[in-house]
Amino acid sequence: LITHNLLMCHSKACTGGEACFPLRIEDAELAEVEAEFNPEFLRRFMPRIHWGALLGIDQLPSEAPNNMDDDLLKRVHHVLMEVMVLNGRMICNGCGHVYPINNGVPNMLLLETEV
Repeated sequence: LITHNLLMCHSKACTGGEACFPLRIEDAELAEVEAEFNPEFLRRFMPRIHWGALLGIDQLPSEAPNNMDDDLLKRVHHVLMEVMVLNGRMICNGCGHVYPINNGVPNMLLLETEV
């Protein structure tokens, strides 16, 4: 889910601002994959993470803590690096544009009229 946490809507119909990020995931078929735990990478990446998008995936605190112990880092690692959306869709909260996800790949392409 690390990629999902970085994607936002770019449709011209979108009002922009906070409503277009993060995209809402719906009808998701999830899979778990194994990934090497790298606490230093996670600590450096945490300022870029939209914490609210991670809630509901695992038992994470409702707000991002300032200091994370290894147990919490491992839970964050699991959500970001080991949970994968195989199929489903991402929906913009601002304009409602739907971005399908097939075989783990989100289709972020827009039609010419949407750019």
